[in-house]
Amino acid sequence: MAKKFNVNGVCRPDLHYMVNLSSRLAAIKEMVDEGAYFTINKARQYGKTTILRALSHFLQAEYVVVSLDFQRMSSLSFQDEQKFVASFSEELLYAVNNIPEEIESGLCAFADGTARLNSLQSLFRVLSMWCARTEKPIILIIDEVDTATNNQVFVDFLAQLRACYLSRDQLPTFQSVILAGVYDVRNMKRKLRDDEEHKQNSPWNIAADFDVKMSFSVEDIAGMLREYEADYHTGMKVSEQAGLLYDYTSGYPFLVSRLCKLMDEQLAGTDQFPDKSAAWTKQGVLEAVKILLTEKNALFESLIGKLNDYPDLKSLICRLLFQGQTIAYNADDPATDMLLMFGFVKVEQGTLQIANRIFETRLYNYFLTLPEVQNGEMYRLALWNKNQFIKNGKLDMEHLLEKFVEHFDDIYGDRDEKFVEEDGRRYFMLYLKPIINGVGNYYVESRTRNQERTDLIVDYLGEQFVIEMKIWRGNIYHERGEKQLAEYLDHYHLKKGYMLCFNFNKKKQAGTTTVQVGDKVIVEAIV
Repeated sequence: MAKKFNVNGVCRPDLHYMVNLSSRLAAIKEMVDEGAYFTINKARQYGKTTILRALSHFLQAEYVVVSLDFQRMSSLSFQDEQKFVASFSEELLYAVNNIPEEIESGLCAFADGTARLNSLQSLFRVLSMWCARTEKPIILIIDEVDTATNNQVFVDFLAQLRACYLSRDQLPTFQSVILAGVYDVRNMKRKLRDDEEHKQNSPWNIAADFDVKMSFSVEDIAGMLREYEADYHTGMKVSEQAGLLYDYTSGYPFLVSRLCKLMDEQLAGTDQFPDKSAAWTKQGVLEAVKILLTEKNALFESLIGKLNDYPDLKSLICRLLFQGQTIAYNADDPATDMLLMFGFVKVEQGTLQIANRIFETRLYNYFLTLPEVQNGEMYRLALWNKNQFIKNGKLDMEHLLEKFVEHFDDIYGDRDEKFVEEDGRRYFMLYLKPIINGVGNYYVESRTRNQERTDLIVDYLGEQFVIEMKIWRGNIYHERGEKQLAEYLDHYHLKKGYMLCFNFNKKKQAGTTTVQVGDKVIVEAIV
């Protein structure tokens, strides 16, 4: 059976195109060999279960691997200590073959309720006996461990694991314990009683740092594509395709695999992309990006759901997206911690950045399509005038900028500097969106996003436009910006660029002009 790109559940090398996990598995094994207890915390659909499944097989030659999944245990299992011990013992019996007879008998007694005492203390004594009598050291792996974090019995379970770790020079215990989930149990907050606020309360302060990179590198992606290419001989430029996929996803495993799946299964064989060779091109990637940005899937639903659940996160994301604020990473800030945990952002050079272009554009689309935004005058005017900006299937960016300046001045010309500085770029993107919607895409170049300058890249039917949006800071700064934009156009192999300048100088004339900078033409629009 032919392999597929997989985005649902665990990836298997015999069924799916995958990146090579060997280096990651070897790095994790080093931690296991050293006896580390640690957590693997990544956002949804980041490949945690796949790596754990592969790790279980990788370790089997040297260890007894006990691999559990707390999702298989119902909420009733965590209701009290007795029920948890029974359910946990049942899962152990189900997951592991060849348990020593005496240990198996003890676990069966816990599972069926015939033990003299179903307590965590009794359970861990049996587990310690097992660790003492096994020929191979035992590794305990628990996936989806954060399913249980709001339960006292789970806190007590972690405390028992901690006690085992601290006394392992005296009593036999697990060689290594690996807990995986989205939420980090080291920093979990929970309610002990209904009338209490959520409090920091985790005994899992023994965990070693987990520094194994889970995202895909360009070479990881290229290796997966080379395997695909060996099967289909599309003639794709593997390195270029891998680089382009990385540019849009920053190596987020689900996003990489989803784009590949779209090109392979949905684009190839269409009128626009008649075969796989046509689909595995730059234009194919851009079309797959467009499809991905408009589809509903569990990952995007989870992200948007978190924004609606946590208003502080929503506010912080708005500041990053529209105001270009530089937000320093603060390890003690709960909102920052949650954004990292859910995968919204990454830390680069000590500051927060949106995790990848796909997330960024999806978030822009979300904020720009809220009812209170689309009911505004700018969106309505763009929608009404949409047809005049598309000529012979091409986007007339210069005319679009002219009309934006005119409409912005009519509607917001009397607003103060603070309004223009905080909201001006957002209104241009709002104006642009209904014009290119369904045909083109846009994204912000993260390297230039700040309070003074933001570069917007627009893709429309194979043609790219680079628009620098900036705040007026005087002639010297403006001339330097023109040179920066001209240099930046070289990166995109373009001869023409656009500059949208929000100016607070009342003497400055609004409108558009064209300037020559070296061999580049720059259309400047002044608001």
